[in-house]
Amino acid sequence: MDGAAGESAGQTPMEALRDRLSGAREARLRDAVLRIAGDVHCIVADLQASPAELRAVLDFLTDVGHATDQRRQEWVLLADVLGLSSAVEEIAAPDVPGGTPQTLAGPFYRADAPEMPLGADLSRDGRGVPLRVAGQVLALDGGPVAGALVEVWHANAEGFYENQEPDRQPEFNLRGRFRADAAGRFHFRTIRPRGYALPEDGPVGRLMNRLGLRLERPAHLHFRLTAPGFRPLVTHVFDRDDPAIGRDALFGVKPGLLASFCPEAGGFAVETRFVLCPEDQA
Repeated sequence: MDGAAGESAGQTPMEALRDRLSGAREARLRDAVLRIAGDVHCIVADLQASPAELRAVLDFLTDVGHATDQRRQEWVLLADVLGLSSAVEEIAAPDVPGGTPQTLAGPFYRADAPEMPLGADLSRDGRGVPLRVAGQVLALDGGPVAGALVEVWHANAEGFYENQEPDRQPEFNLRGRFRADAAGRFHFRTIRPRGYALPEDGPVGRLMNRLGLRLERPAHLHFRLTAPGFRPLVTHVFDRDDPAIGRDALFGVKPGLLASFCPEAGGFAVETRFVLCPEDQA
């Protein structure tokens, strides 16, 4: 008799799997596998999935793996467009009432961007419509967070980040680090970013197109803010007038992250503020 001898002949495959995993050494891994497998078994039963449909799902997952390499992470893209990345981020760093919401950092963040004086210009190629940015970093009690480190990065006027186009954009274009002053204020110059589309030429993009979903991201600035005693904040500032503001492919748009990019002489200006949460609320 083999190892399945103890299983009842009337068991479903899911029930048998649950019995087989009852002695697994890693309880959390076992519970995760059983939960995922159980949900998939329910989906198969509810939809009355055919062998051909299962084969199509397996072929899709195989294609995702083949499309992933050192330059492209199709698995991350899949998690992103299904909302899984944002859901896990919200569990890891839940929003705190009164605090600025957390968002995904995305794949284009660089920790080695240079520190620059307040008022400096992030545009190293001078291409694009000027944008003046001013902001303030506050604590939950409304007090300023003096000396907070403010990191910023964003796409250019064509929707591309500097590290996407190393041969077309100067090193560290449209990214830098600033120190807030004693009042928690900071300001810098840059250019108005453009929204962009996520890659649609791979299996994930083709799936989204079949579903009628567009992989658009509205125009935005990325920020990462850190200060002693406070929880690190990674967030966005979105252009509220961008036509894609209601269909962000990464589910990052939240009411508290919308800002007006207001016309002014020679370009645009945006003002924002960030509210940091104490470390003990991380």
